[in-house]
Amino acid sequence: MVTGIDCSKDYFDISVQSGQKEVFKGRFSNDEAGFVEALGHMHGSHIAMEATGPYYFRLAKFLWERDERVSVINPLVIRRFSQMTLARTKTDRKDAQLIAKFTSMTEPAQWRLPEEHVLRIRNLEGYIKGQKECRTMLTNRLHAYEHAGTLEPTLRKTIEEGIKRYDQDINEHERQVQQIIMENYGELNANLRSIPGIGPRSAALLIILTDGFSRFEGYRQLISYFGLAPRIFESGSSVRGKGHICKMGMGQVRKVLYMAAISAIRSNTACSGLYGRLMEKGKPYKVAIIAVVNKLIKQAFAIAKSGKGYIAKAA
Repeated sequence: MVTGIDCSKDYFDISVQSGQKEVFKGRFSNDEAGFVEALGHMHGSHIAMEATGPYYFRLAKFLWERDERVSVINPLVIRRFSQMTLARTKTDRKDAQLIAKFTSMTEPAQWRLPEEHVLRIRNLEGYIKGQKECRTMLTNRLHAYEHAGTLEPTLRKTIEEGIKRYDQDINEHERQVQQIIMENYGELNANLRSIPGIGPRSAALLIILTDGFSRFEGYRQLISYFGLAPRIFESGSSVRGKGHICKMGMGQVRKVLYMAAISAIRSNTACSGLYGRLMEKGKPYKVAIIAVVNKLIKQAFAIAKSGKGYIAKAA
């Protein structure tokens, strides 16, 4: 028996299915009272839901704490499954039915509650990301006023002081992230930072987004998760589309790893050699950089699993 759940801000819909038959459907409030009421209908089934922003988390935590079998699925996967089944209706109830059907067919992996320090880091990272976006908006506003030649000295001072406050706030919260990482992943952080090209920011993001590399069994899974896997577009003898990366993962970590790759080209022997070989073959610059990023991820994964620092291979 499986249960599909579609969560929104105020309520969630469930579809309980046994075999090909829906045995229960209902809508419940997205709060503790609704969780308790719904549990009686789906207890003992394989329960699955999409990772819809913050709205799924309390329910997933509630079910996990009661030893229910819970899976949290990437919304993109459900979207592709909907397209594959030619679903034409898009409602919360239909989405719950679709998630249940997907769960019955694929038996997705069981979700587990992240540790408290992981949740703290994720909250801090979300806050830092928002503050950086606000700083960028304020900086762009300053540049626009300067370009127009209409900026008054008092307004300039106000904007510059605002940018300075953002910088101080971002630095303070990044320091808190580093402190939590050192307290919980000190050795792993040191090992990752021993890789030429991997700095404090890239090491931190790799640790945060992988729960200390505990969520993945191989580096290829990690590359796909970050949206850096190559995607080939060709068919028969006539269709030869330009290859590109999937970009189905996280843009934030890609940006950081791009910068790490540029550094690694100068300091990491394996990455430098790979980059040189690709450029000699006439590959585009972006292709070579993505290859170096993937090489760094492969090195990071090997270091994390071995528990040892980086050792450069002799040329």
